[in-house]
Amino acid sequence: MLRKALSRPGYMLALISVIFSYFVVTIGAYTRLVDAGLGCPDWPFCYGHLWAPLSDEAISLANQAWPEFPVDHDIIWPEMLHRYVAFILGLMVLGLWYITFRHRNVPGQPIKLPIAIGIIICIQAAFGAWTVTLKLWPQVVTAHLLGGFLTATLLWLLTLRLSGWQPGLRWVNTKYMSMRLAVITMVALIIQIALGGWTSANYAALACPDFPTCQGYWFPPFDYVRGFDIFQSVGPNYLGGQLDGEARAAIHYVHRVGALVVTGLMLVLAWGVHRAGLQSLAKLLIATLTVQVALGIINVYFALPLWAATAHNGVALVLLMVLTTIMYRMYRELSYDQ
Repeated sequence: MLRKALSRPGYMLALISVIFSYFVVTIGAYTRLVDAGLGCPDWPFCYGHLWAPLSDEAISLANQAWPEFPVDHDIIWPEMLHRYVAFILGLMVLGLWYITFRHRNVPGQPIKLPIAIGIIICIQAAFGAWTVTLKLWPQVVTAHLLGGFLTATLLWLLTLRLSGWQPGLRWVNTKYMSMRLAVITMVALIIQIALGGWTSANYAALACPDFPTCQGYWFPPFDYVRGFDIFQSVGPNYLGGQLDGEARAAIHYVHRVGALVVTGLMLVLAWGVHRAGLQSLAKLLIATLTVQVALGIINVYFALPLWAATAHNGVALVLLMVLTTIMYRMYRELSYDQ
C-alpha cells in the first residue's frame, strides 16, 4: 500500500504539505499566546525588513517610524517564522496545482480539491495581512485560525485520496456507521474550534480560574451579549483585549459547555466506529480526545502554561484530522457496501 501511494502523483508533496500546515497552525497559536501577533506592525515585511531590523541604526529608524510598536526581537521571531512557514506552504500548494494540471487526465486524480485548497490559501494570506493591519481584530483573528484549520484538514483529505486507500474490509458492520452522526460531530467540533479561537482572540482563556465551576458559578450570570457581539468596537488596537471580565467569562464558559457537547458526541461516534469493526480509528479518536480534555483542564488549573496552551491548539487539529479520516473511511466503506 505504501509503495502504491508513493507512486501516485503529488502524494509525497501533499503529505509534506500537511506537516507544514500543522506547523503553521501551531506556530500561529504560539505567536498569539506570547502576544507576538503585532511583533511586526507591517506586512509582509517586518519594519520594512525581510526578517527584522538588526543594526542600531535600523532599529532606531524603525522605532521612529512605528513609535507605538518599539522593536522587540523576542516577539519578532515567532511572527516572522509563522509568515515564512506559511509562505513555504503556499509554494507547496502551487506545486500541487501544477501536478494536478499535469496529471488531470489520470484516473482518480483529484482536481477540485487542490484548486479549493489553493483558493483558501490565497484567502488565508489576505486574513494574515488583515490580522496585522487591523491590529488583531478578534473577528479577523478567529477567521484566520479557522482558515488554517480548514487548509490543514483539506490537505489531509487530499493526502488520503492520493494514498489510494480503498475499502477492503468486507466484514465491516455498516449498520453501526452513522454518517449523520459523524457530520453532526464534525460541525460541533468546528464550532468548538471557532469558540476556542474567539476565546483566544478576546484574551478570555484565564477568565475562569476554577474548574469545573467558573468563578464559583455552575451557571454564571455573565455578559453573553457583549461576549459574542461580533460587531463590537475594537478601537485602534486590540492587543490585550478590551472586553470586561463578565464578557470574557461568558466566552470562556460557553467554550467549556461546547467541550462537553463535543466530548459526548465523539464518545458515541467512537462506540459506533468500534462496533463497526474499525477499532484502530475508534481508539485513536478516544486517545486524542482524552489528551485534548486533559490539556483543557491543565490550562485552567495551571493558568495557561505556554506548552499546554500551544498543544491544545495542535491536538484540536489532530482531532479534526482523525474525524476526517473516520468520515472518509465511513464514506468509502458505505459506498463499497452498496
